Amino acid sequence: MQYTQTAKKLTAEEKLRLLVSFGTRISSEIRLDHLLNSIARQIAQILDVGRCIIFLIDPDREELWSKIAQGKGLAYTEIRMPLTTKGIISHVAKTGETINLQNAYEDPRFSMAIDMVTDFRTHSLLAVPLKNNTGKVLGVFQVANKADDLPFDRNDEGILLLLSTLASSSIEIATLYQELYGAQLETLYRLAITAEYRDQQDTRSHLKNISIISFLLAGTLGMPKHEAEIIKNASTLHDIGKVALADNILLKPGKLTPEEFEKMKEHTIYGGKILEGAKSKILQVAYKMSMYHHEKWNGKGYPKGLKGEEIPLEARIVTVADVFDALCQFRVYKDAWKTQDAYEYMLKESGHSFDPRVVAAFKKIYPAIRKLYSHIPVNQMTGPFPGDENIPTENTVIRMTQQD
Repeated sequence: MQYTQTAKKLTAEEKLRLLVSFGTRISSEIRLDHLLNSIARQIAQILDVGRCIIFLIDPDREELWSKIAQGKGLAYTEIRMPLTTKGIISHVAKTGETINLQNAYEDPRFSMAIDMVTDFRTHSLLAVPLKNNTGKVLGVFQVANKADDLPFDRNDEGILLLLSTLASSSIEIATLYQELYGAQLETLYRLAITAEYRDQQDTRSHLKNISIISFLLAGTLGMPKHEAEIIKNASTLHDIGKVALADNILLKPGKLTPEEFEKMKEHTIYGGKILEGAKSKILQVAYKMSMYHHEKWNGKGYPKGLKGEEIPLEARIVTVADVFDALCQFRVYKDAWKTQDAYEYMLKESGHSFDPRVVAAFKKIYPAIRKLYSHIPVNQMTGPFPGDENIPTENTVIRMTQQD
């Protein structure tokens, strides 16, 4: 995580106060990106430096990585380099030694690549190892350009080493939490594929589209981003009850008989039974979606015939996302609709099948949705959240292969 200092130079007393409160500030944060950003910000303030970058070791890939939070268009950008490179960061990570450079550009081990990406000029540089309580190196803390333009001294080295020691346990905990959370989301996604794979040719596209639309709808409706993220992740399980349906019903290429349709409707009940009583917040939301995503605003849906706001909001959101994408997708029993035709259908059903407020939100995000169905890269769309975090997307990775 990279942070660029813009605040005024601090007094010695202010530095001491920040140093004392450092551990307390970071101990309660378990989201790794937020934690690294907070650590980098505080280190930059305490040492009065122009930039702080935190590199962590990825043992599976044998790489060092850092998220970049500075520079136009660099949201989601990640710097990665092999541990085997001969640069400064790799040397600190491999040896556990501290490196202190008065003029970084004069050292042949220094790479200008990150400066070029972030539009920053490194002068003085200090890099120390991030070690856990057993002495294992987890990564590297790097700071650059003291506010007073003086080189880093022994006192600076000691403070940065102290800060890295204080931060190590919080980083380990946050890393473990991220791994567990990632494993949970992967499990949910694979469960969703199990249900969707049976009646669709492109499950990945369907699940991606529904999750993005649900996320944008939640944000446009005023939900905080963390709640919108839950909506996004839970939405993939809305049809989990399909695993209990027979193939002759689910895959029938023609219109269902009244008896078959009654059987088809039971997938909402099966989904509810699968997810009922879950302790996870994501699964609790998924239960509401799975159970009630075929309820209609006018009370003519199923399985319970709920009406209006009797239907959980989470279900009303995923209903709009699911119906729109279903219309735009090919099925064994129908051709794919044109995006504009599907959009006009959604507007027509406002107040009938769909919550008018959710449809109004859908109208606002439709320019972004149209791009999604035009195969324009997701990270070029606009959405309801400010800045570059509008739409969930994969990281852009800048790989450095010669020097770090």
